[in-house]
Amino acid sequence: MLTAVLRGNGRVIISQTPLRISFFGGGTDLRAFYSHDYGAVLSTTIDRYVYVIVKRRFDRQIRVAYTKTEIVNLVQELEHDLVREALLMAGLEGGLEIITVADIPAEGTGLGSSSSLLVGLLNALYAFKGEMHSPAELARKACEIEIERLGRPIGKQDQYAAAFGGFRLIRFMANEETECTRVDIPEVGLRALNSRLLAFFTGKTRSSATILTEQRDRTGENLQVLREMRDQCDIAVKALKTGDLDTFGCMLHEGWNLKKRLATGISSVETDEMYNRARTAGALGGKLLGAGGGGFMLLYAPPECHAAIRTALRNYSELPFTFDSRGSRICFHAER
Repeated sequence: MLTAVLRGNGRVIISQTPLRISFFGGGTDLRAFYSHDYGAVLSTTIDRYVYVIVKRRFDRQIRVAYTKTEIVNLVQELEHDLVREALLMAGLEGGLEIITVADIPAEGTGLGSSSSLLVGLLNALYAFKGEMHSPAELARKACEIEIERLGRPIGKQDQYAAAFGGFRLIRFMANEETECTRVDIPEVGLRALNSRLLAFFTGKTRSSATILTEQRDRTGENLQVLREMRDQCDIAVKALKTGDLDTFGCMLHEGWNLKKRLATGISSVETDEMYNRARTAGALGGKLLGAGGGGFMLLYAPPECHAAIRTALRNYSELPFTFDSRGSRICFHAER
Protein backbone atom coordinates (compact mmCIF):
# COMPACT_ATOMS: atom_id res chain seq x y z
CA MET A 1 0.00 0.00 0.00
CA LEU A 2 2.82 2.38 0.86
CA THR A 3 4.46 1.81 -2.51
CA ALA A 4 1.22 2.53 -4.31
CA VAL A 5 0.69 5.74 -2.39
CA LEU A 6 4.23 6.91 -2.96
CA ARG A 7 4.01 6.24 -6.68
CA GLY A 8 0.89 8.35 -6.71
CA ASN A 9 2.74 11.16 -4.92
CA GLY A 10 0.66 10.97 -1.73
CA ARG A 11 -0.69 14.33 -0.63
CA VAL A 12 -0.78 13.69 3.13
CA ILE A 13 2.18 12.14 4.94
CA ILE A 14 2.78 11.72 8.67
CA SER A 15 6.12 10.55 10.05
CA GLN A 16 6.71 9.27 13.57
CA THR A 17 10.25 9.52 14.94
CA PRO A 18 11.34 8.38 18.41
CA LEU A 19 13.28 10.33 20.98
CA ARG A 20 16.33 8.67 22.52
CA ILE A 21 18.18 8.17 25.77
CA SER A 22 21.97 7.87 25.69
CA PHE A 23 23.74 5.72 28.27
CA PHE A 24 27.48 5.91 27.55
CA GLY A 25 29.98 7.69 25.30
CA GLY A 26 28.20 11.02 24.89
CA GLY A 27 30.67 13.64 23.69
CA THR A 28 32.83 11.22 21.73
CA ASP A 29 30.52 11.79 18.75
CA LEU A 30 31.95 15.30 18.33
CA ARG A 31 34.33 15.69 15.40
CA ALA A 32 36.88 17.33 17.70
CA PHE A 33 37.29 13.93 19.39
CA TYR A 34 36.65 11.28 16.72
CA SER A 35 39.04 13.01 14.30
CA HIS A 36 41.79 11.99 16.79
CA ASP A 37 40.36 8.64 17.85
CA TYR A 38 37.14 6.80 17.08
CA GLY A 39 34.08 7.66 19.15
CA ALA A 40 31.29 5.41 20.38
CA VAL A 41 27.87 5.87 21.98
CA LEU A 42 25.44 3.34 23.43
CA SER A 43 21.83 4.51 23.30
CA THR A 44 18.26 3.43 22.73
CA THR A 45 15.09 4.99 21.41
CA ILE A 46 11.97 5.20 23.57
CA ASP A 47 8.20 5.42 23.11
CA ARG A 48 8.10 9.21 23.01
CA TYR A 49 7.88 10.73 19.55
CA VAL A 50 8.02 13.69 17.23
CA TYR A 51 5.34 13.75 14.51
CA VAL A 52 5.63 15.64 11.25
CA ILE A 53 2.63 16.18 8.97
CA VAL A 54 3.21 17.23 5.35
CA LYS A 55 0.29 18.01 3.05
CA ARG A 56 -0.37 19.84 -0.18
CA ARG A 57 -1.73 23.41 -0.07
CA PHE A 58 -4.14 24.74 -2.64
CA ASP A 59 -1.82 27.68 -3.39
CA ARG A 60 1.96 28.09 -3.73
CA GLN A 61 2.62 29.36 -0.23
CA ILE A 62 4.38 27.47 2.54
CA ARG A 63 2.71 27.24 5.94
CA VAL A 64 4.73 25.85 8.86
CA ALA A 65 3.07 25.35 12.26
CA TYR A 66 5.13 24.63 15.38
CA THR A 67 5.23 26.80 18.52
CA LYS A 68 4.47 29.63 16.10
CA THR A 69 3.00 29.73 12.62
CA GLU A 70 4.84 30.96 9.54
CA ILE A 71 3.29 31.59 6.12
CA VAL A 72 5.79 32.56 3.44
CA ASN A 73 6.08 32.64 -0.33
CA LEU A 74 9.66 31.35 -0.56
CA VAL A 75 11.51 28.63 1.31
CA GLN A 76 14.38 31.04 2.02
CA GLU A 77 12.00 33.28 4.00
CA LEU A 78 11.35 30.66 6.69
CA GLU A 79 12.68 31.44 10.16
CA HIS A 80 12.58 27.79 11.25
CA ASP A 81 16.07 26.83 10.15
CA LEU A 82 15.58 23.05 10.23
CA VAL A 83 12.44 23.22 8.09
CA ARG A 84 14.06 25.70 5.70
CA GLU A 85 17.19 23.61 5.16
CA ALA A 86 15.25 20.35 4.91
CA LEU A 87 13.01 21.79 2.19
CA LEU A 88 16.05 23.06 0.30
CA MET A 89 17.76 19.67 0.59
CA ALA A 90 14.65 17.83 -0.55
CA GLY A 91 14.14 20.22 -3.44
CA LEU A 92 10.60 21.25 -2.48
CA GLU A 93 9.64 24.85 -3.13
CA GLY A 94 6.04 25.63 -2.24
CA GLY A 95 2.41 24.65 -1.99
CA LEU A 96 3.01 22.84 1.30
CA GLU A 97 1.74 22.73 4.85
CA ILE A 98 4.08 21.34 7.50
CA ILE A 99 2.94 20.74 11.06
CA THR A 100 5.15 19.42 13.88
CA VAL A 101 3.91 17.89 17.13
CA ALA A 102 6.02 16.36 19.91
CA ASP A 103 5.24 14.23 22.96
CA ILE A 104 7.94 16.22 24.81
CA PRO A 105 7.44 19.70 23.33
CA ALA A 106 10.32 21.63 24.93
CA GLU A 107 13.81 21.62 23.46
CA GLY A 108 16.78 21.27 25.75
CA THR A 109 15.44 18.17 27.52
CA GLY A 110 18.37 15.92 26.56
CA LEU A 111 16.22 13.52 24.53
CA GLY A 112 17.54 14.51 21.10
CA SER A 113 14.31 16.23 20.04
CA SER A 114 15.84 18.58 17.45
CA SER A 115 17.52 15.77 15.55
CA SER A 116 14.41 13.57 15.82
CA LEU A 117 12.40 16.42 14.34
CA LEU A 118 14.83 16.85 11.47
CA VAL A 119 15.09 13.13 10.67
CA GLY A 120 11.30 12.83 10.75
CA LEU A 121 10.91 15.93 8.61
CA LEU A 122 13.31 14.63 5.96
CA ASN A 123 11.58 11.25 6.02
CA ALA A 124 8.17 12.89 5.50
CA LEU A 125 9.34 15.27 2.79
CA TYR A 126 10.99 12.55 0.75
CA ALA A 127 7.95 10.29 1.16
CA PHE A 128 5.78 13.18 -0.05
CA LYS A 129 7.92 13.29 -3.20
CA GLY A 130 7.55 9.54 -3.65
CA GLU A 131 11.09 8.73 -2.53
CA MET A 132 12.21 6.29 0.15
CA HIS A 133 15.56 6.94 1.82
CA SER A 134 17.37 4.49 4.08
CA PRO A 135 17.97 5.24 7.77
CA ALA A 136 21.67 5.79 7.00
CA GLU A 137 20.80 8.33 4.30
CA LEU A 138 18.35 10.17 6.55
CA ALA A 139 20.89 10.34 9.37
CA ARG A 140 23.69 11.49 7.07
CA LYS A 141 21.53 14.22 5.55
CA ALA A 142 20.37 15.38 9.00
CA CYS A 143 24.00 15.62 10.15
CA GLU A 144 24.88 17.62 7.05
CA ILE A 145 22.11 20.12 7.79
CA GLU A 146 22.74 20.54 11.51
CA ILE A 147 26.53 20.38 11.59
CA GLU A 148 27.68 21.56 8.16
CA ARG A 149 24.99 23.94 6.90
CA LEU A 150 23.83 25.41 10.23
CA GLY A 151 27.16 25.09 12.05
CA ARG A 152 25.72 23.74 15.27
CA PRO A 153 28.43 22.52 17.72
CA ILE A 154 26.81 19.10 18.11
CA GLY A 155 27.70 15.49 17.48
CA LYS A 156 26.16 12.77 15.31
CA GLN A 157 24.61 10.36 17.78
CA ASP A 158 21.08 11.78 17.89
CA GLN A 159 20.51 11.69 14.14
CA TYR A 160 21.57 8.05 13.82
CA ALA A 161 19.65 6.96 16.91
CA ALA A 162 16.45 8.59 15.59
CA ALA A 163 16.83 7.20 12.08
CA PHE A 164 17.71 3.60 13.01
CA GLY A 165 15.94 3.15 16.35
CA GLY A 166 16.44 0.45 18.93
CA PHE A 167 19.38 -0.37 21.17
CA ARG A 168 22.42 0.75 19.18
CA LEU A 169 26.18 0.87 19.52
CA ILE A 170 27.14 3.74 17.22
CA ARG A 171 30.78 4.24 16.24
CA PHE A 172 32.15 7.44 14.71
CA MET A 173 35.28 7.18 12.57
CA ALA A 174 37.90 9.78 11.65
CA ASN A 175 36.99 9.37 7.95
CA GLU A 176 33.41 10.47 8.81
CA GLU A 177 32.03 6.94 8.39
CA THR A 178 29.47 5.97 11.03
CA GLU A 179 28.69 2.37 12.04
CA CYS A 180 25.29 1.86 13.65
CA THR A 181 25.07 -1.67 15.04
CA ARG A 182 22.02 -3.15 16.72
CA VAL A 183 22.80 -4.58 20.16
CA ASP A 184 21.07 -7.95 20.39
CA ILE A 185 19.77 -8.27 23.93
CA PRO A 186 17.28 -11.00 24.89
CA GLU A 187 13.76 -9.65 25.34
CA VAL A 188 13.75 -10.72 28.97
CA GLY A 189 16.92 -8.67 29.49
CA LEU A 190 15.40 -5.59 27.87
CA ARG A 191 12.32 -5.84 30.07
CA ALA A 192 14.48 -6.27 33.16
CA LEU A 193 16.60 -3.21 32.27
CA ASN A 194 13.53 -1.12 31.46
CA SER A 195 12.03 -2.03 34.84
CA ARG A 196 15.12 -0.65 36.60
CA LEU A 197 15.24 2.74 34.85
CA LEU A 198 13.52 5.93 35.94
CA ALA A 199 13.56 9.41 34.40
CA PHE A 200 12.71 12.69 36.14
CA PHE A 201 12.51 16.18 34.71
CA THR A 202 14.87 18.59 36.47
CA GLY A 203 12.50 21.47 35.76
CA LYS A 204 15.08 23.21 33.61
CA THR A 205 15.74 23.20 29.89
CA ARG A 206 18.94 24.46 28.34
CA SER A 207 20.62 25.15 25.05
CA SER A 208 23.38 22.60 24.55
CA ALA A 209 25.40 24.99 22.36
CA THR A 210 27.35 26.68 25.17
CA ILE A 211 28.25 23.44 26.92
CA LEU A 212 29.16 21.62 23.72
CA THR A 213 31.25 24.52 22.44
CA GLU A 214 33.31 24.53 25.64
CA GLN A 215 33.54 20.75 25.55
CA ARG A 216 34.74 20.87 21.94
CA ASP A 217 37.33 23.53 22.74
CA ARG A 218 38.65 21.49 25.69
CA THR A 219 38.91 18.22 23.77
CA GLY A 220 42.72 18.20 23.86
CA GLU A 221 42.91 18.30 27.65
CA ASN A 222 40.02 15.83 28.00
CA LEU A 223 41.18 13.13 25.57
CA GLN A 224 41.80 10.53 28.27
CA VAL A 225 38.47 11.17 29.96
CA LEU A 226 36.67 10.89 26.62
CA ARG A 227 38.47 7.62 25.84
CA GLU A 228 37.32 6.21 29.18
CA MET A 229 33.75 7.29 28.42
CA ARG A 230 33.93 5.68 24.98
CA ASP A 231 35.39 2.43 26.31
CA GLN A 232 32.47 2.11 28.72
CA CYS A 233 30.27 1.29 25.72
CA ASP A 234 31.82 -2.10 24.99
CA ILE A 235 31.91 -3.02 28.70
CA ALA A 236 28.25 -2.04 29.08
CA VAL A 237 27.23 -4.14 26.06
CA LYS A 238 28.89 -7.18 27.60
CA ALA A 239 27.11 -6.53 30.90
CA LEU A 240 23.77 -6.33 29.12
CA LYS A 241 24.32 -9.51 27.12
CA THR A 242 25.29 -11.46 30.25
CA GLY A 243 22.45 -10.04 32.31
CA ASP A 244 24.76 -8.21 34.72
CA LEU A 245 22.43 -5.25 35.02
CA ASP A 246 23.69 -3.88 38.33
CA THR A 247 27.16 -3.51 36.80
CA PHE A 248 25.49 -1.52 34.02
CA GLY A 249 23.80 0.69 36.62
CA CYS A 250 27.00 1.32 38.59
CA MET A 251 28.76 2.23 35.34
CA LEU A 252 26.23 5.01 34.80
CA HIS A 253 27.48 6.57 38.04
CA GLU A 254 31.09 6.28 36.86
CA GLY A 255 30.22 7.76 33.49
CA TRP A 256 28.35 10.69 35.06
CA ASN A 257 31.39 11.54 37.20
CA LEU A 258 33.56 11.45 34.07
CA LYS A 259 31.12 13.57 32.08
CA LYS A 260 31.07 16.35 34.67
CA ARG A 261 34.79 16.87 34.07
CA LEU A 262 34.31 17.81 30.39
CA ALA A 263 32.91 21.34 30.79
CA THR A 264 31.46 23.78 33.29
CA GLY A 265 27.70 23.92 33.56
CA ILE A 266 27.10 20.21 32.91
CA SER A 267 25.81 19.88 36.45
CA SER A 268 24.76 22.31 39.18
CA VAL A 269 24.28 22.41 42.94
CA GLU A 270 20.57 21.67 42.53
CA THR A 271 21.19 18.83 40.09
CA ASP A 272 23.83 17.29 42.34
CA GLU A 273 21.43 17.48 45.29
CA MET A 274 18.70 15.81 43.23
CA TYR A 275 21.07 13.04 42.18
CA ASN A 276 22.37 12.52 45.72
CA ARG A 277 18.82 12.19 47.02
CA ALA A 278 18.17 9.47 44.45
CA ARG A 279 21.40 7.68 45.38
CA THR A 280 20.55 7.80 49.09
CA ALA A 281 17.14 6.29 48.25
CA GLY A 282 18.74 3.37 46.41
CA ALA A 283 19.78 4.40 42.89
CA LEU A 284 23.02 2.71 41.85
CA GLY A 285 23.77 5.25 39.14
CA GLY A 286 22.38 7.82 36.77
CA LYS A 287 23.12 10.86 34.66
CA LEU A 288 21.63 13.91 33.02
CA LEU A 289 20.57 13.05 29.50
CA GLY A 290 22.06 15.02 26.63
CA ALA A 291 24.77 17.63 27.05
CA GLY A 292 23.80 18.40 30.65
CA GLY A 293 22.76 21.58 32.38
CA GLY A 294 19.11 20.54 32.70
CA GLY A 295 16.53 18.35 31.03
CA PHE A 296 15.84 14.81 32.23
CA MET A 297 17.79 12.80 34.78
CA LEU A 298 18.03 9.08 34.10
CA LEU A 299 18.39 6.76 37.12
CA TYR A 300 19.09 3.05 37.51
CA ALA A 301 17.80 1.35 40.64
CA PRO A 302 16.50 -2.04 41.77
CA PRO A 303 12.68 -2.06 41.46
CA GLU A 304 12.25 -2.37 45.23
CA CYS A 305 13.90 1.07 45.63
CA HIS A 306 11.65 2.89 43.16
CA ALA A 307 9.03 3.91 45.71
CA ALA A 308 11.68 5.49 47.93
CA ILE A 309 13.23 7.30 44.97
CA ARG A 310 9.87 8.66 43.86
CA THR A 311 9.28 9.94 47.39
CA ALA A 312 12.73 11.54 47.50
CA LEU A 313 12.10 13.23 44.15
CA ARG A 314 8.41 13.98 44.66
CA ASN A 315 8.91 17.60 43.59
CA TYR A 316 10.08 16.48 40.13
CA SER A 317 7.91 15.16 37.31
CA GLU A 318 8.55 11.56 36.28
CA LEU A 319 8.62 10.45 32.63
CA PRO A 320 7.44 6.84 32.24
CA PHE A 321 8.88 5.20 29.12
CA THR A 322 9.54 1.91 27.41
CA PHE A 323 12.12 1.06 24.79
CA ASP A 324 11.16 1.31 21.10
CA SER A 325 12.99 -0.89 18.62
CA ARG A 326 11.99 1.12 15.54
CA GLY A 327 13.43 4.29 14.06
CA SER A 328 11.76 7.01 12.02
CA ARG A 329 8.85 5.66 9.98
CA ILE A 330 5.93 6.81 7.87
CA CYS A 331 2.87 6.05 9.99
CA PHE A 332 0.19 7.56 7.72
CA HIS A 333 -0.09 8.22 4.01
CA ALA A 334 -3.10 9.07 1.88
CA GLU A 335 -4.07 10.38 -1.54
CA ARG A 336 -6.47 13.26 -1.61
